[in-house]
Amino acid sequence: MLNIALPKGRLGEKVYGMFERAGFECPSIHEENRKLFFENEALGIRYFWVKPSDVAIYVARGAADIGVAGKDILLEYRPDVYELLDLNVGKCRMCVAGPKDFRDDPARTLRVATKFSHIATDYYTSTGRDIDVIGLNGSIELAPILGLSDVIVDIVETGTTLKENNLAVLETIVPISARLIANKASFVFYKTRIEELTRALAKEATA
Repeated sequence: MLNIALPKGRLGEKVYGMFERAGFECPSIHEENRKLFFENEALGIRYFWVKPSDVAIYVARGAADIGVAGKDILLEYRPDVYELLDLNVGKCRMCVAGPKDFRDDPARTLRVATKFSHIATDYYTSTGRDIDVIGLNGSIELAPILGLSDVIVDIVETGTTLKENNLAVLETIVPISARLIANKASFVFYKTRIEELTRALAKEATA
């Protein structure tokens, strides 16, 4: 069995649709039940749903042979996996955002609120800017509003939440999308099958 970890939610459903159209279907996945994994013995594949941020852990540790994870997860947690393909779905941006009238003062340390501390640190290191990273897990937009930080680093999809809180995108750090990843040992062991699947998904990603 080739074990495939998919992220729960709308993205996972969209991604599974790509697998299905590419010829790697598993009909039982559409059934109304509480099952956590689904098998197609004829094709030798097993799918299971996991929290999006956990997909890379399952793949890196070999519980899954391949999986689908956001580029943000790969950049932030740096799992030891192969990144095989940009699936061209789940598109958004990792951005620096803050008050619309914000002007950076290089004479003082910039306070940055984020749950993506590695991405923020790497970005500002590349610009030579000193920052104080303030780790938050939710409601990041509140930080500059309440004076906890000067700016935030977060994922922006439509920008609606920022606008409603009088914030704006100040800089785009990197585009984000869903990526097909593989366990390194599994890629060697199942090389032919994984490459076949990757080629089929590549056609779906560019359709």
